[in-house]
Amino acid sequence: MDNQTLNENLKICIIGAGIGGLTCAIACRQQGLSVKVLEQAPEILPIGAGIQIPPNASRVLESLGILPSIRHVACEMKTIKLRRYENGALLTSKPIKHQTPWFVIHRADYHKILLNRAKELGVHVLLGSKVDRIDFNTGEAYLDQAVVVKSDVIIGADGLWSTTRESMLGRSSAPVETGDLAYRATFTREQLEGLDEPRITELCNEPGVTAWLGPGKHCVLYQVQGGEQINMVLIRPDDLASGVRTEQGDIGEMKQTFEDWDGVLTKIISCIPTVLKWKLMHHGELDRWVKGCVALLGDACHPTLPYQAQGAAMAVEDGAIIGQLLGRLNQNLRDGNINRHNLQGRITSVLQLYEHCQKKRTTINVQGALNNRHFYHMSDGEEQRLRDHLLAHHTWTDEKSVYKWCDMSYSEELLDANVLENAEKTFDDWVSTQWTKTRHSL
Repeated sequence: MDNQTLNENLKICIIGAGIGGLTCAIACRQQGLSVKVLEQAPEILPIGAGIQIPPNASRVLESLGILPSIRHVACEMKTIKLRRYENGALLTSKPIKHQTPWFVIHRADYHKILLNRAKELGVHVLLGSKVDRIDFNTGEAYLDQAVVVKSDVIIGADGLWSTTRESMLGRSSAPVETGDLAYRATFTREQLEGLDEPRITELCNEPGVTAWLGPGKHCVLYQVQGGEQINMVLIRPDDLASGVRTEQGDIGEMKQTFEDWDGVLTKIISCIPTVLKWKLMHHGELDRWVKGCVALLGDACHPTLPYQAQGAAMAVEDGAIIGQLLGRLNQNLRDGNINRHNLQGRITSVLQLYEHCQKKRTTINVQGALNNRHFYHMSDGEEQRLRDHLLAHHTWTDEKSVYKWCDMSYSEELLDANVLENAEKTFDDWVSTQWTKTRHSL
């Protein structure tokens, strides 16, 4: 690691230009840090379908000044409605009442907003930059063609199949199959309203998410792109061959899978011209996220299943916290409150503060998603009838429940937590211990 003068800012290298990586880049630049993002793709294409921005993520985006841009293209949710799979009977309508909004948005729109903001702030996004090796002590990232990117901190935001994670662990660390797969589709409002079905038209105008719950399967529907498009996700048991991540789906097979479901839902499915099948994967909890001057972020260290709409949200939290903590360290170094002796050790300590802030929280989130999977996919029977009775009589005020979806204290802790405020306090506590150590060494 290069010797730095008092006036130099920390240099940050982020591997991966996804939602978490770009959020981290924005947060770091807003703190005055020098940031490079290494993205192995040769170009950034508008891919994906709908994605949710729950209140904990919108709080972070608001703090970064990004929420106004989100509002222009997203749809704000007011309710989450659950319906019975076979006839569409309403099980419950859960009002969304949180300190910050809950949005649904097309992933391509979300990513474009973050990418544009990062570039406006002066983040250097280097495409076609595949990292072959990193040095956990020097902060050097080695790319193809003998290119070396030097930095003080490396953030591995390279997703579920993270090579940074494998380098940190020193072994292969592939994700594992969950037993589920997803079909994803997007329709125009015009397509669905053309079916001339009152219930479908009502769904197109619904200011929120509608989900059908059934044995081993569920379906989610909501608006994106200002309501001009409708996003659908169908979850079912995985029948892809082991090792296959995605493949072209068979429309006939998909229709057959949901043929005994609500007729409105099967009519909507009939509009799908082509479909991809995506294997849902996850990874066991890691013992650590930090090694030397390198930290992991988002799916690289805590991938979760899509039953709680928190995968991208937690990555956004991670990125903002990293930026905030490194910014605080940088300012204390510049002000002389913390000396630069053993700078690498101080960077490692601050990255460990980030891990301390997020590790337990993300573990609880992963477990909550698994709990929701069971809640959504119950077979017809006694437990399912008890669940439906619970939903029918829930007041959405202060109830506790073994089902996380219905537990109001769990919901509050997940969706209304101020993670940046907590990170501020964590850093202040750490700084005070540094002063104590300094005084004792005099």
